[in-house]
Amino acid sequence: MKKILFKGCGTAISTPFDENGVNLKEFEKLVEFQIKNNVDAIIVCGTTGEASTMTTEEKIATIKCAVKTSNGRVPIIAGTGGNNTKQVIEYSKTVETLGVDGLLVVTPYYNKCTQDGLIQHYKEISKNVSLPIILYSVPSRTGVNIEPKTCLELSKIENIVAIKEASGNLSQVAEIAHLCGDNLHIYSGNDDQVLPVLSLGGIGVISVLSNVMPKYTHDMVYNFLNGNINVAAKMQLEAIPLINALFSEVNPIPVKAALNILGFNYGIPRLPLTKMSDKKEKILKEELLKLIN
Repeated sequence: MKKILFKGCGTAISTPFDENGVNLKEFEKLVEFQIKNNVDAIIVCGTTGEASTMTTEEKIATIKCAVKTSNGRVPIIAGTGGNNTKQVIEYSKTVETLGVDGLLVVTPYYNKCTQDGLIQHYKEISKNVSLPIILYSVPSRTGVNIEPKTCLELSKIENIVAIKEASGNLSQVAEIAHLCGDNLHIYSGNDDQVLPVLSLGGIGVISVLSNVMPKYTHDMVYNFLNGNINVAAKMQLEAIPLINALFSEVNPIPVKAALNILGFNYGIPRLPLTKMSDKKEKILKEELLKLIN
């Protein structure tokens, strides 16, 4: 069986920006909030962290801050994916020296590639780093899907240990679980499909919801894993209106608004993402306060 980086809820953590760059003081507050509310891992500089509009220096500073703040209390996993294999390798090797516990590597985007290209891309990355790697399949953003048979080939590589499956295709998740078994752990990449993925053998979620509801999301997963299926199902269904609000505009626009509602100074996303519309933010606030209260 492959190494388990974490089981339960990993937060795909948002990044706060100000006029000077990354607001590390505010970021540190959110990391502490996550750890105190039982999250099982923190994923830094991924999609929700707006890594695509951060400089390399900003990403390294943010990862260092997460590692230092966590101080070993929860695993820190860094997003290092990209669409240039050589650059991904160079950056991943740099990140490996920062004390993180694993890497989240999204499929190439824009230039895209074939399934064979995916295999070669991930093989080259895995050969050049020793950290555990989580594959990240999110075809709605990248235009590239990691097919089940490709997952099977990649699962044969020792340090490729898991996949964040955000295709939304539960039949595909079932096929990956069938083909790969314990050689490729599965995390749900969609907050509205946590329980369905767990029911197919998944071991957790890499979550946007847990930015604002960390304990709730952790408890939902662990209720399922501990056999309290009805409780977990009730929690999943009760969270659907908030989850829908958190994805009513492009992620992470709504989650930043939600963090501001909770009292964090998270500002707005960087362009080309913009402030959430007032109408949708009103609905988001209503649903957030319902679940908190």
